[in-house]
Parts: sequence; C-alpha cells; structure tokens
Amino acid sequence: MPKIKTNRGAAKRFERTASGSVKCKSSHRRHILTKKSTKRKRQLRAPKRLHASDVRSARRMIPYC
Repeated sequence: MPKIKTNRGAAKRFERTASGSVKCKSSHRRHILTKKSTKRKRQLRAPKRLHASDVRSARRMIPYC
C-alpha cells in the first residue's frame, strides 16, 4: 500500500492529541480587534477541540500527524 498524502493546509491548522481528538485555533482573532473586549480576546487565545462531526474528515487529512 502506498503512503497517503497529508493535506498540508490541514496539517498547519490542526493537531492531533494523544486521546485522538483534534486541536485547532480559535477564529475571529485576525483583525478588527479594537471592538472586541479584552476578555473575549483572551479566551480566543486558548486552543479549541474540533467538533465531533468534523473529527473524522480532519483525521483523514492528517493521517500521520
């Protein structure tokens, strides 16, 4: 069996945890930050878990990560 190619865009965005779930960064942190509260921006810093319905497709895109 040949190796499966990793989706490089997904590899830069997602990270697999030891338990098998997928970590990702929060959205809404790139621009227009002045109107967002300090609390909201601080909470957006923390890594998030990918939703359960998206985990299967993300794992396919990053088979060796």
